[in-house]
Amino acid sequence: MSTGHPWMRGYGLRVRGVTVSLETLCAEDNPACAEMTREYMLRCALMLCFALISANASNWLYLAKLSSVGSIRDEETCERLRGLIQRQVQICKRSVEVMDAVRRGAQLAIDECQYQFRNRRWNCSTLESMPVFGKVVTQGTREAAFVYAISAASVAFAVTRACSSGELEKCGCDHNVHGVSPEGTFVPHFPHTHTHLQTRDREVTVARFSSGFQWSGCSDNIAYGVAFSQSFVDVRERGKGQSSSRALMNLHNNEAGRKAILSHMRVECKCHGVSGSCEVKTCWKAMPPFRKVGNVIKEKFDGATEVEQRKVGSTKLLVPRNSQFKPHTDEDLVYLDPSPDFCDYDPRTPGMFGTVGRQCNRTSKAIDGCELMCCGRGFQTLEVEVVDRCSCKFHWCCYVKCKQCRKMVEINTCR
Repeated sequence: MSTGHPWMRGYGLRVRGVTVSLETLCAEDNPACAEMTREYMLRCALMLCFALISANASNWLYLAKLSSVGSIRDEETCERLRGLIQRQVQICKRSVEVMDAVRRGAQLAIDECQYQFRNRRWNCSTLESMPVFGKVVTQGTREAAFVYAISAASVAFAVTRACSSGELEKCGCDHNVHGVSPEGTFVPHFPHTHTHLQTRDREVTVARFSSGFQWSGCSDNIAYGVAFSQSFVDVRERGKGQSSSRALMNLHNNEAGRKAILSHMRVECKCHGVSGSCEVKTCWKAMPPFRKVGNVIKEKFDGATEVEQRKVGSTKLLVPRNSQFKPHTDEDLVYLDPSPDFCDYDPRTPGMFGTVGRQCNRTSKAIDGCELMCCGRGFQTLEVEVVDRCSCKFHWCCYVKCKQCRKMVEINTCR
């Protein structure tokens, strides 16, 4: 039997755990390889590279682990930041002053993920390597959908907050919102109403107010934060030719995360007048607290839609895998693959720690309950003594004095 083409040596396909060399598959007397060409194999290799890039597009979250770097203040630091692809390094060099906000956004995303998933089997535990959440986010699961959405939202939030606080020279308050809003007129606003207009390539909502007010103060410049998040977070998936299902999934969920902020922008006001009579009222646009954003994205996680890629005309789209489900909206999360059960530690899958030793609620029937959290393995109960401050009294002037109270508390942990 002939050995096939020399360029195939050293390459192989892995199918169901078995690696078969292309040299064997493509022997000259093997009819299955009669039309296999170098161009075809290179195309396959490119598709594989694109898939791997999209699966690891959250590597920039490793910025949250770089506390030893100090402040990111010069272009040389950008070259040393782990987790960034070359185009993100270029963005870093062009916008060095923004990168501290991006790093705060990375930490904000991790903290919010751990809060929202604190009572679930997978609780957003991080690694000291990339990706920070391990291989959990390299699969197209609902958990990965949440991570991408909360990460894109956190960058938009942190950069917008930096603009409003005066940290950045390139942006400040949103000066597009100004002037007087007399009674009965329309004013630009973001919350959920039904009339829309287009401004600066983004949709804003128009709301009617029953009484007039003066636009003043520092409105959050969410347009700048969203634009930076799109350019920095989405850069891997927006590379030329990347139309894989995973890239489309990531881009959709990134945008859904940002919309969780945009759709919950609010108007905050302050009254002026004698004894707070509100004769004059000044208002400004403000982002919701990030905990609110996290709650919204977590709700979208609970109702996420399983999708698959289909070609509609010349366009590749993600559509519900089950045709009986209604199409997802731009604000919904989507995923491609079912999630593992996260019950057992898997040394071959970094980030898959299992639930042994996790605390559970023995009275709950939800996912935090011992039956579900422990995956049917049972749990053990320990009684521990807890010391709390109690019977606190304020003494003039000016301190608070408390007693120390001891009590026994039951702690249930999974076997």
